[in-house]
Amino acid sequence: MAVLAIILVALVAIEHVYILVLEMFLWTTPRGMKAFGLKPEQAAHTKVMAGNQGLYNGFLAAGLFWSLIHPDAGVAFQLKLFFLGCVLVAGLYGGATASRKIFVIQALPAAIALIAVLAAS
Repeated sequence: MAVLAIILVALVAIEHVYILVLEMFLWTTPRGMKAFGLKPEQAAHTKVMAGNQGLYNGFLAAGLFWSLIHPDAGVAFQLKLFFLGCVLVAGLYGGATASRKIFVIQALPAAIALIAVLAAS
């Protein structure tokens, strides 16, 4: 079960690196606009905001990766709980306020990883 938890935490971290790339670098490209359902004018108008959002997603990813390499198991466990909790709350808020698909894309993977981490402890 511990290996599954590690894999799930890593996948959530990788997902947030991908979100960072979409929001910071690909926001106004066809790929970025398709991912977020934007028209070119909307994407151009919100590019700075999206870059800021992407940076925050990068911080979440960094914290999750940190939790995977921290040498103290107790600290690593607390880091996993904290950063997965942050991702879960962000996903719930985004799903409730921006797009319901965020529940599935962000909140659900975080919840599953969180359950796996708790079950492995």
